[in-house]
Amino acid sequence: MSASDPALETLLLPFVSGQLQWRDDALFLRARYASSLSSVATGQLICEQSFKPDADELQRMGFSVSPALPENAASKKFSLILILPPRQRDEARVLFARAMHLCGDGGVVIAAAGNNEGARSLEADLEKLSGNIQTLSKNKCRVFWSVSHVHAINRQLLTDWMQLDQSRPILNGRFISRPGVFAWDHIDTASALLAQHLPSDLTGKAADLGAGFGYLSDELLRKCTSIISLDVYEAEYRALQLSKLNLEQHQSRLSIQYCWHDVTGGLPHKYDVIITNPPFHAQGSMDRPDIGRRFISVAAQSLNPGGQLWLVANRHLPYEEVLAEGFDGVRMIAQQQGYKIIAAKRSSAVRHKRQ
Repeated sequence: MSASDPALETLLLPFVSGQLQWRDDALFLRARYASSLSSVATGQLICEQSFKPDADELQRMGFSVSPALPENAASKKFSLILILPPRQRDEARVLFARAMHLCGDGGVVIAAAGNNEGARSLEADLEKLSGNIQTLSKNKCRVFWSVSHVHAINRQLLTDWMQLDQSRPILNGRFISRPGVFAWDHIDTASALLAQHLPSDLTGKAADLGAGFGYLSDELLRKCTSIISLDVYEAEYRALQLSKLNLEQHQSRLSIQYCWHDVTGGLPHKYDVIITNPPFHAQGSMDRPDIGRRFISVAAQSLNPGGQLWLVANRHLPYEEVLAEGFDGVRMIAQQQGYKIIAAKRSSAVRHKRQ
């Protein structure tokens, strides 16, 4: 979690103030960690978090966490369910529907979001589904909760919303995707530009850092037939599962490994080719160029001598210094539509800056 997480602090506010009492059996969907969570969560808490950095932090702090709710937990009823809903509304509605389905009669479903992240609309959605709502505002966020009354739940809405983020074909059936993953129903411009400029003579062992649902990996394997293996790294578990479906056609030709992994922590293997469209923001919409810089440093550390990095980034992001530190022969391949395509070669003579 970043140093400040206003939505999470606001989510816990009713428990800190005494307006709500913690329940012994609680579930936290899209869970994140803050020190106040440890002081508030006095009973059992099961956490579901599919984003690896957040899942890792929860686990380090002693919480039970998994990317998808285990079968034994999915069949029980909880008396308290907490949610940090995402901005993507279909995914958020699915979380609300799942929460009402998993909440026992008389239990509480509580959620929080920033005012600039659609908090009012999310609050209205939970009220439509549950039939009741209570609200507090603080930290430029809203926390809102409903008591689950089994006969008051809008059953038709619950059924409809449970289906909203199902995996489905996109782009005339070329890929399978689902709401909530990055650029879920289209190819983002940056990735398309990198794919356009990838040369066809890349060879050896390859990795895709931050692979999403697998578009760039698919383009690499279609264009570069001398690639002998591919490791797909993705921090979002939901996207990684999609990449397995979208790259299945290539698995008869070469080995593909799928890694639910936080790239900023380093890579376990060495490669001849790395491609990446690195993320440049975490929670919220503020630029986080440090994430992209770390991707570049990790790539430099993880390439064999002579290995190549192919990178796309927003033109304004300050990556040139870290590229110069880690690579020889950094080349600007193209600047188009607000993005830059960069190729960089790893030389055995390059010394890497300590992280």
